[in-house]
Amino acid sequence: MIGRRELFGATAATLVLAKSLQADAAPTAANADTAAAAAAKPIRGAMQPRGVDGRLVRLGTLDLESQQDFTLGFRLMHSKTLRTASNAAFERVLAREGIDPLTPLTIEQVRALVATEPAINIASRAWLANQQVTWKTLRDHFHAHADEYLSEMEAADKTGPGTLDIPTNFDVPAYTRHEIHIQPGGYVGDPFAGHIYHYGTNSFYISVIGHNEQDQVHKSTAGRLPLPEDGKVKRILDMGCGIGQMTVALKERFPDAEVWGIDVGAPMVRYAHLRANKLGVGANFAQRLAEDTKFPDNYFDIVTSYIMHHELPAEITRKVIAEAQRVTRPGGVYYPIDFMSGGNKSPARMMYGRWYDHRWNNEVWSLEYHNINFTEEIGQRGFTVVKNAKPALPGFGVRHTIKT
Repeated sequence: MIGRRELFGATAATLVLAKSLQADAAPTAANADTAAAAAAKPIRGAMQPRGVDGRLVRLGTLDLESQQDFTLGFRLMHSKTLRTASNAAFERVLAREGIDPLTPLTIEQVRALVATEPAINIASRAWLANQQVTWKTLRDHFHAHADEYLSEMEAADKTGPGTLDIPTNFDVPAYTRHEIHIQPGGYVGDPFAGHIYHYGTNSFYISVIGHNEQDQVHKSTAGRLPLPEDGKVKRILDMGCGIGQMTVALKERFPDAEVWGIDVGAPMVRYAHLRANKLGVGANFAQRLAEDTKFPDNYFDIVTSYIMHHELPAEITRKVIAEAQRVTRPGGVYYPIDFMSGGNKSPARMMYGRWYDHRWNNEVWSLEYHNINFTEEIGQRGFTVVKNAKPALPGFGVRHTIKT
C-alpha cells in the first residue's frame, strides 16, 4: 500500500527536482474547465448517504472524498510541474543526441532515449504511485461496503425507466481482461468496476480535458454528433458504453429515440443502468460485444462509440467497423470518437506521449490502434467519409461517416 505520507514525500522530492530542472520555466496553464456545470437532473434512489452534487452522488465518506481530492491535487501538480520538467528533460535528451524534435521516431527509439534519464523516470513513477492510490482508496471503500452497494444494484437491475440485459454464461474474451488505466480488475473483473471507474475518471478529466463531474464533456459531445441527412433519429447505439455517460447524454438529446448502450463489462452496464435510473433517463443497457451486437440489420440511425477503439486489438477494431456497417441503416451516421491514428512513426514528443500512455497507463492495445489508419479502415467498409466535418470532441479524430 502506498500511503499519503509516502506521496507527500514523493511530492516534495519531485518538486525540488522539477525546480532545479526548470528554474526559469513558467508553469503551464491549468487544464481545468471552469465553465459552469450543465443543468443537472435530480438524482433519485438509495445509497446517497452524503447527498448529491448535481448529477454526481457524493462519495460515501468524507475521508474517501478527501483522499480523492488529495490525489486530484497531486495529479494537477504533476501535470503542471513534474510533467513540464520531464518534457524539458526529454528536449535536452533530443538536443544531446542531435535529434530534431520533428523527426519521426519509433517506440523502440523513444524507449532507448528515456531509459537512463532520471527526471523523466521520476515523473513517471510519481504519476504511477498517484494512480495506484486513486484506485486503491476507491476500491477499498466499495468492497468494505459491498453488501449495501450490491443490494442497490440488484434492486436497480429490475427497475426502469430503461432496461438492462445481462445474459447468462456470457463469454468474456481474453482481450478485454486487461486492467486498462491500471484499474484493479479492469472493466470485467470487479463487481464495482463501474463505481470505481466513474469516480477515478472524474479526476482524469479535470487534469486533461476539463471538468466532467456533471457529464459536461459527454453532453457537449453528444450535442455535436451529426444527424442523418433526412434528420430521422429513431434508434441510437453507443458501442462500448462503459458507465453510460454518453448513452444517457444521447437519450437526453433525443428523448423519443430508442437508445442502447452496450459493453463487455457487466459491472459497467449494471452501474450505467443504476445511474440512468437515478437520473430518470430511459436509456437501455446490455452486456454485449461491439463486434457482435445481436441487433438486426439496418436497425440504427446513429451508431457511435466514445474513446473505445484504442482499447481494442486492431483485428477487433476492424470487426467492430463491419458490425457497425451491418446495424447502421442506409443513410445513417457512424461516428466513432477516438484519438487520431495512423502510422508507427511520429514526431519525437508525440511518440513519447504515446509510449508513456502505453507503458504507465496500461493501454495494452493503443499501439496497435495507432498503427492503423482508423478513418481509412471505416471508408473501406461500406461508409462514405464526410470531408471537412466538425469534431464531436475537439482534439480527437473527426470521423463523420455515412452508410452507403
